[in-house]
Amino acid sequence: MIKNEEIEKIILSFEPSESAELAARLGEEIAAHFGPREERPVCVVARDPEGTLVAGLNGVSHWRWLYVRHLWVEQSQRGRGWGRRLIADAERIARERGCVGVYVDTFDLRAAAFYEALGFERAGEIVGFPPGHERYILSKQLADAPPPCPSPASRERGR
Repeated sequence: MIKNEEIEKIILSFEPSESAELAARLGEEIAAHFGPREERPVCVVARDPEGTLVAGLNGVSHWRWLYVRHLWVEQSQRGRGWGRRLIADAERIARERGCVGVYVDTFDLRAAAFYEALGFERAGEIVGFPPGHERYILSKQLADAPPPCPSPASRERGR
């Protein structure tokens, strides 16, 4: 524990980029309580015969959940089922990795409705983020997923 006289010797600084050391230290603490992150990227893309990207999904699986970070479909290709196919592939990958669910966030109310039509439920909303809009957080439990493993913290509590 840092004593008051030692605090006087600590210097605060503002750095131009994120600290890898800080992230690593926080990651160690989180892993001690919730288990290792076991982060693995996911990328599914659709290209036309010329190799031009027409749709794609980026994400990451961690703690037995798949986070869909980006889902994009070229304007001219919208309404043709690409989004549904990408989400279906992402769910298949999530199941193969033993994930128990998929989550996503969006600023677009129409996109939120798209995810809800695929079985996602709203888990939260941040009003005014970005200013004048909302950010919607949605999640979907994978029905045929294996049961979740208890976290180290819950095992300590006897759960």
